[in-house]
Amino acid sequence: MGEGLRERKKRQTRQRISEVAIGLFVERGFDRVTIAEVAAAADVSVNTLYNYYESKEDLVLPPDQASPERLAAIVRARRPGESAARAVLAHLRDELRRRDRAVGLTTGFGRVFEMMRAAPTLTARLEDLGRQMTDALGVVLAEETGAAPDDQTPRVVASQIGWFHSLVYSEIGRRIVAGEGPDTIAEAVLELLDLVEGTLSDTALAYATRPLRPVVRLGFSAGMTLR
Repeated sequence: MGEGLRERKKRQTRQRISEVAIGLFVERGFDRVTIAEVAAAADVSVNTLYNYYESKEDLVLPPDQASPERLAAIVRARRPGESAARAVLAHLRDELRRRDRAVGLTTGFGRVFEMMRAAPTLTARLEDLGRQMTDALGVVLAEETGAAPDDQTPRVVASQIGWFHSLVYSEIGRRIVAGEGPDTIAEAVLELLDLVEGTLSDTALAYATRPLRPVVRLGFSAGMTLR
């Protein structure tokens, strides 16, 4: 079923509010713009704005895009025969090759990044988000591997994955500040991921490998197997 008229209007309103807010934040600074000013510029009431975004920080880092479940979701969706670390590496490579907005490789993101970096509440939100991603991933790894409560391996592997995930964003940010373009950044960070993969231990790279789908065999006698 396609998107209905009501859903489309809500999506368009949400997008307009976000675009107006980002424009104001970039122009004047995050801390110098009020919610009331964003609402007025987007031609909506303050109450309407809060129906779409619960906080001012959500206008820049909406929960549906900057989700604590990002790493956990990537790992849950991995293919048979793929480990947790390799799934995240593959996902990041795909985003970089597509110049995906999820990794900030869109035209004009440099000014947005500078605005975010200058706002203490946004930088704190990003740091907390990274911790939440790692914690959520650790829970998934423990569940999927059946690790004992005192087994620290899921937490350690989740921390390693969280580390190189954060490293990618730090490197992208550093290169944006240096004035590099999306294509140059993507190629450099793809090389960085190759280096990361080469330095990870075999244990980390193989941990939580999803089993291949077993071949179903129905044995009716010692000499008969159906596939």
